[in-house]
Amino acid sequence: MTRPPNALPLARLLIRGLIVLNALYACAIGVLLVATLIHPKLLFDALIGLDGADAWQVRAALRAIVIVGIAGAYVVYRVLRELLAIVDTVRDGDPFVAGNARRLQAIAWWVLAGEGLRLLVGAIVLGASRFVPAIDNIDVGFSFAPWLAVLLLFVLARVFDEGTRMRADLEGTV
Repeated sequence: MTRPPNALPLARLLIRGLIVLNALYACAIGVLLVATLIHPKLLFDALIGLDGADAWQVRAALRAIVIVGIAGAYVVYRVLRELLAIVDTVRDGDPFVAGNARRLQAIAWWVLAGEGLRLLVGAIVLGASRFVPAIDNIDVGFSFAPWLAVLLLFVLARVFDEGTRMRADLEGTV
């Protein structure tokens, strides 16, 4: 019987690639923020058709969304780094360690923070829509899936923690 192919090297490579893409994304957003500070009309020229786009409130809202985007990139970075550390423990042959329970819990908190940032973007868009009715139709939306993922991550972290404790107890009795 042949062993199934090990997906860990591919997962590791994919996570590392996502970390690089996320860093490029964060840099691009940072450049966008700087560009809007140097040339304030740049963003509005790119978003053709925004009536009332000269309002300082709208410029501030769009810059706030860019800053939230940078914070979101940091959240994604933290999730990917924790996930990479978990993959490394699996590669080393011992995934059921206390560190992975902590990492899963950290991922849950970071995903929760990401959802908070997404809600913040929705609030910013809602506030800006008072000044530019054209953006009133932007739907940030609500989905139960990320909130369910957070709950599942917290439960899985607890399962890992309990499994690690049970294994330590078992090793102590042998």
